[in-house]
Amino acid sequence: MPLMFQYSYMQKAFVVGILLSLAIACLGVIVVHKRMSLIGSALSHSSLSGVAIGLLFGFNPILGAVGACLFASLCIEAIRKKLPDFQDLAVAITLSIGIGLAGVLSGFVKNASDFNSFLFGSIIAITPFELYLVIALVLIVLLVFLLMYKELFYISLSEEAAALSGVPVRTINFIFTILTALTVSIAARTVGALVISSLLVVPVAAAMQIARSFKTTIFWSIFFALVSTVMGLTLSFYIGLKPGGTIALLSSLCFFAAVIMKSLRSRFSKRSLPLPNKPEDLIP
Repeated sequence: MPLMFQYSYMQKAFVVGILLSLAIACLGVIVVHKRMSLIGSALSHSSLSGVAIGLLFGFNPILGAVGACLFASLCIEAIRKKLPDFQDLAVAITLSIGIGLAGVLSGFVKNASDFNSFLFGSIIAITPFELYLVIALVLIVLLVFLLMYKELFYISLSEEAAALSGVPVRTINFIFTILTALTVSIAARTVGALVISSLLVVPVAAAMQIARSFKTTIFWSIFFALVSTVMGLTLSFYIGLKPGGTIALLSSLCFFAAVIMKSLRSRFSKRSLPLPNKPEDLIP
């Protein structure tokens, strides 16, 4: 057994990291295809305001983060309905409010170290309660994702076409936004509020460089998220780096590696095309 697995906190860190990678990658594919990549930043910064409220009033900061994220997600949906032609404004407005509240409320927190642990996460110091919370959340996310796969696929391509096909777009959007809010709020404690948005988007961006279908995009996103998480936790243990930041940097490296792979593949395919033997072969 490797040295790091002899410690219980590393065992819990790997379980939580792998489970969150599965859920975040699945949600991230829909987020990116819906062109709402900033929703992770909006919800994660909103979760920080909930964390500050929890620390100020003496209750579990994770519960405060969950409440703030749920409220922020409802605000996003409400603004999207009011401004259907400018849906990206809903995320931008919520992001501004979340940053403002987090900045103001954090000034009243006496123990800054508790609040700072939510900025970049503390995946190696999770409690048994947080472990069970992550397990339950991931099971719910994966179950809903499988049951609503076709509906999520349709709305990720075009909400108008999905509505014409009989898909309850508002209901699906509401459920998806709630699941994203819950995932972001819980992952903010383990991975970090400033890191979760990158994990929601970057592995998907890397997968889109290689994948040739929606389904393979999901598989590649999960693969890149898992690779980033496992390698990030390993390096953080043996080198002494911050787990959240290391995972984010490795996911970015996966993206650049996928871009290079795509470029090499396109060059190879061009070189493998047969050349015409005669000038008249160029005439269609």
